[in-house]
Amino acid sequence: MRWSSILLPFTLLAAGALAEGPSQRFLDLHKKALASAPVKLDDASYKKATSLPRDYSVAVLLTATDPRFGCQMCREFGPDWNLLSSQWTKGDKAGDSKVVFTVLDFNDGRDTFMSLGLQTAPVLLLFPPTTGEFAVPSADPLRFDFNSGKPSAETAREWIVRHTPGRPHPEFSRPTDWFKIMLTTVSGLGIVSALYAFFPYIELIWTSKYVWRILGLFWILAHSSGFMFNSIRGTQYAGQDGKGGISYIAGGFQSQYQLESQIIGVAYGLLALSAIALADKIPRLNNPRIQSMAVLAWGGFMLVGYSLLLSIFRIKNGGYPFSLPPFL
Repeated sequence: MRWSSILLPFTLLAAGALAEGPSQRFLDLHKKALASAPVKLDDASYKKATSLPRDYSVAVLLTATDPRFGCQMCREFGPDWNLLSSQWTKGDKAGDSKVVFTVLDFNDGRDTFMSLGLQTAPVLLLFPPTTGEFAVPSADPLRFDFNSGKPSAETAREWIVRHTPGRPHPEFSRPTDWFKIMLTTVSGLGIVSALYAFFPYIELIWTSKYVWRILGLFWILAHSSGFMFNSIRGTQYAGQDGKGGISYIAGGFQSQYQLESQIIGVAYGLLALSAIALADKIPRLNNPRIQSMAVLAWGGFMLVGYSLLLSIFRIKNGGYPFSLPPFL
């Protein structure tokens, strides 16, 4: 009886120590995760969850969601992390994967952020087990790379699965966005209804040869004036002439400005309209006087167009000797 009284305190102490072991810590964390995943941590609970030894893995998202910090990625990735945590925990109610999902906000864990030397957020750490069936040699946490692309629940799950081999990995699927489906359906029905109601007018425009002539003319003028060159090279809109002014034309044949292409397109358009008017419209005029005046007017427009093109060509090639009025 006396020996029992002496050994009883030590027995209770040993039982308490065992109760606070890694297995009990995992059970406590897993119970909290089943109630609400991810488990929200503070400085004290972070130290307890990540303390050694561990027979489980703990994934910690260190974030800063307070608007004062302006962490856009924290706010964007947070819902994905919550969704992944919830689905993983529900798919592993027995805790066979030995993975606990947690989150630590800067406002709740300033000391932890300072001890880890973190200057940016979010940071995702995976602490591996050091004892038990899934133990690994190194206790150092693994860090998820947020710079390899836009982070998502899918990429985070792939990363965790890759670093937790030999365990069950619950599947992940995003919930059906019924609002998006309804919005798409209603929008589609609205477009179909509008097309059906206005089909006679659309057919009239679609089959009009004048509409296709205008569209074809604009297409030809855009591409013949350097639209594709600007798109491929990403040229700037205009330049500087070195005197504080704006340069509209780039010298040489290996470069050009977007504004330069627009000027050339206007010149080509003026020449095209002049040619169409002189060849097709003016011969149909019955009044000789009006016909003569139209010839002079459109001929003048053609002269101006060619003069503009020659002046631009002289800027591109300074040695070109020819020019036409009025741009001499």
